[in-house]
Amino acid sequence: MTGNEVDRSRVERARDATTEWAFSTGWQVVRRMPEPSAVALFRQAADAIWRREGPSVQQLQRNLARIRPDASRTELRALSRAGVRSYLRYWCEAFRLPSWSTERISGTFDLAGKEVMDEAVRTGTGAIMVPGHMANWDHAGAWAALRYGSVTTVAERLRPEGLFEQFLEYRRTLGMEVLPLGAADVLRSLARRLKEGRVVALLGDRDVSRNGIEVSLLGRPASLPAGPALLAIMTGAPLHPVSMWFEGQGVYGRVYDRIEVPSGVPRDQQVRQMTQAIADRMGESITERPQDWHMMQPVWLEDLDSRRRTAARSAEGQ
Repeated sequence: MTGNEVDRSRVERARDATTEWAFSTGWQVVRRMPEPSAVALFRQAADAIWRREGPSVQQLQRNLARIRPDASRTELRALSRAGVRSYLRYWCEAFRLPSWSTERISGTFDLAGKEVMDEAVRTGTGAIMVPGHMANWDHAGAWAALRYGSVTTVAERLRPEGLFEQFLEYRRTLGMEVLPLGAADVLRSLARRLKEGRVVALLGDRDVSRNGIEVSLLGRPASLPAGPALLAIMTGAPLHPVSMWFEGQGVYGRVYDRIEVPSGVPRDQQVRQMTQAIADRMGESITERPQDWHMMQPVWLEDLDSRRRTAARSAEGQ
């Protein structure tokens, strides 16, 4: 290892340690703050981030421009401000959720069509629920864990590893079983949970693995994960997209109709058609409430291709 590599490794370790400390401290401090003070703090932080208009906010605005193609620059800026505030509200609630009572978790969440999950658990078929990064999906998971005993999901691996472990532990305290994305046999593990009659929740609006299915999202090519469709085909469990949004002090949403497995076509076409159906429902959800879609990463292929070209150029220059 060269001297530069050693120095870079030390910097990365120091940065990782700082990140872990910041999140650990945040969870402890914000949870103990008076709620009005915490809400005000995160609102101020959201506005500061929005005014700075860094790369994440710029990407959010590019995403919003696809949702609202006729919006002016002023309208997009106002919408992105609401979006950053919504996202920071999620983080404020995430830090405080472990201290919420079961009454508050259940009393400030409601999902129209939840009877679909009630029936799936009662009859033992299990259910695949596919929300997006909308409102507070951790609140939804905590609610589902209370209602059904447990809910299983998959989490993207984060760096540093210590931070990833903190997130796993956080979601486990809310009653969720969390499987790391990319772990061996994760698809089979999810299939077993469904065979046991459990609820599996998989975020379906971002292709983290980069092995997703190309679909049309609001009329533009995008890449979405194939996992939900594959699971439904493998297990026969019902697959339902889910929409969620903030309203007042709570989170509300609805369950879309079941996406059926197409008959008479090869499996790859089944996966593609079902993933396109998910994209259609996602498009409806984010069009209705774009401010509550917390997507500050590329989703559409034109952005993904641009990012990949930039990364390739950077790698060639090293």
